[in-house]
Amino acid sequence: MCENNLYIYILYIYKCEFIILCISPPSESIVVTNPWHPWWQRYQPIGYNLCSRSGNENELRDMITWCNNVGVNINDKQIINHMCGAGGGAGTHSSCGSYFDANKKDFPTVPYSNLDFNDGKCNTGSGNTENYQDIKNCHLVGLLDLALEKDYVRGKVASFMNKLIDMGVAGFRVDVIDLGGEPITSGEYTGIGRVTEFKYGAKLGNVIRKWNGEKLSFVKNWGEGWGFMSSDKALVFVDNHDNQRGHGAGASIALQNGCSLYVGPPVWIYQSNVHNGDGSTKPVPINPDSTCGDGWVCEHRWRQIKNMVAFRNVVNGQAFSNWWDNGSNQISFSCGNKGFLVINNDDWELNATLNTSLPGGTYCDVISGQKENGRCTGKQVVVGGDGRVTFKISTQEEDPFMAIHTDSKL
Repeated sequence: MCENNLYIYILYIYKCEFIILCISPPSESIVVTNPWHPWWQRYQPIGYNLCSRSGNENELRDMITWCNNVGVNINDKQIINHMCGAGGGAGTHSSCGSYFDANKKDFPTVPYSNLDFNDGKCNTGSGNTENYQDIKNCHLVGLLDLALEKDYVRGKVASFMNKLIDMGVAGFRVDVIDLGGEPITSGEYTGIGRVTEFKYGAKLGNVIRKWNGEKLSFVKNWGEGWGFMSSDKALVFVDNHDNQRGHGAGASIALQNGCSLYVGPPVWIYQSNVHNGDGSTKPVPINPDSTCGDGWVCEHRWRQIKNMVAFRNVVNGQAFSNWWDNGSNQISFSCGNKGFLVINNDDWELNATLNTSLPGGTYCDVISGQKENGRCTGKQVVVGGDGRVTFKISTQEEDPFMAIHTDSKL
């Protein structure tokens, strides 16, 4: 389903302490050839059979079982708002080869008929995102909108989700509740589960880029103070499949706030446009330095990200403390007495003596390297008996920030 040696991949994410693997929609989808097998075809289901460009049902079951056996949970992305686009045509051009007719709203593998869609409630084809009823009941960008208020439709969706639960899936991420900038609000769904907070990555990207006069020092009250939903209701991320393809305000930020000023669980992605001639996903070769090859971009294998996953696991539940900033783009803070992070996003050197609250000793910076065999592969940080350290971070650094935690102590 992912890397060419799935067992090696699962052992890697287990070793690096990732606890959840989020997968792309596994259900049968339309196959589009113009453009050639675009990424978004997986978001246009024609049924609930389990076969996609990533693999078939048996391969999916194996992946779920192997992940569960090493304590990694699977979170499945669900497309239950709609089926394929109204212009999807008729035929067997689907990932399993099943017949469907989008023109007649006929999806026999479910089965759904024209009676199972919201056409009768949709008063306009404009896609008017200002109108509450249009967003609730009309065709999102031309996709055939399911009548989810019908018990029959709900039953089919529930059966599909229950099948995945029986296979060992631990949770779901329901796609396209809304697309942002619409009258639909997050509060309508927080009673069901966490809601993705798109503003988190967009606004953090503005801060890192210093757009619109934003500064890192402003993030002292990061979270609800910036207009985000309550952190106990949010699922946060800095990038996603839309943002990477120019459909959002994404940024490539190899940074996670650890104990965090805003504590929604973070998400990273594992994406590429790499595929074989038939549109199937290409294997993922692993380079000697543990990165991915052949066009793949594996953010979860970047040193900074995998090490900050460990950082977050160490400091989880610790109080945010010891905030420091220079009034511009240099900041630091502690996560209780478990971890410490310092960042220089200014155009001049950071030179400051800061309180880490960590026990005295020598620590390995987990951004420039890590602790291996009793030594640091990157920078060392010596914490005094009073918990203080003098940090110097120049603008020439590959990564102008440092992070230490109790498990990185020599």
